[in-house]
Amino acid sequence: MTDLKFTAERKQQFDELLTHYETKASALLPVLRLAQEQWGYLKPEVMDYVANLLELCPRHVREVASFYVMLKKQDMGKHCLQVCTNITCCMMGSDDLLKVIEEELGLSESMQLTADGQFSLMPVQCLGSCDTAPVVQVNEDYYEKLNPEVFRSLLKKLKDGQKTEPGRQT
Repeated sequence: MTDLKFTAERKQQFDELLTHYETKASALLPVLRLAQEQWGYLKPEVMDYVANLLELCPRHVREVASFYVMLKKQDMGKHCLQVCTNITCCMMGSDDLLKVIEEELGLSESMQLTADGQFSLMPVQCLGSCDTAPVVQVNEDYYEKLNPEVFRSLLKKLKDGQKTEPGRQT
């Protein structure tokens, strides 16, 4: 195993997390999120590190991590674009947003990463925001009521490193 370890700040957060649970194993999900924050995604060595910290079987940690979409098992770049493809978002234009992603970024396949490592595409079944469809989640932020023009502008700002405002866009 490589010499992975939490930064001093994250180790302190880890220790604090453990105080909220009766057993170490119960802290698995928050510790995986903590690890993802530090390393960007949960590569096998990171999951092994977490397993060791929590005194769990590495296979169990991988099984849990594979169940949750919010836990990234591969590099998703700086901006992970999660496009809701459920019926409401589709009816409100999410297919048009997927076309914009293909035109602007060249991404058309799930889990694809741009050559510069800036963007990835992850169509998801539901983001739970039907009343503000169509919705795209960029990392942890929701961008709602998007249309192709506004979404194109959002992608340009993200490409240029400009600040964006999550929430309703139109």
